Amino acid sequence: MELAQMKGLIIAATVLGASQALAADPDHGADLAKRWCAACHLVDGAQKQASADVPSFAMIAQKSDFTPEKVAFFLLDPHPKMPNFPLSRSEAADIAAYIGSLRK
Repeated sequence: MELAQMKGLIIAATVLGASQALAADPDHGADLAKRWCAACHLVDGAQKQASADVPSFAMIAQKSDFTPEKVAFFLLDPHPKMPNFPLSRSEAADIAAYIGSLRK
């Protein structure tokens, strides 16, 4: 496959992912975040304790380059600093939508 074709597929996948993010459920994302993420991140204002060396969800939402699509992709891509959670694409989109709902 040519590089140009691969770029086209990546763009198409991004567009499709963006349409899935529109259907994401931030309330379900909040529930998932409390279950999976609250051990390390401050996921809501009521939470009192989390790891000091990780950003809160509110801080993530305020980043200038924040998009729900980026966060969902990040959650699905294995990375060494976080545990590998068995999230589905819709669950990752829901968590990303919840984080996006915290953006001011």
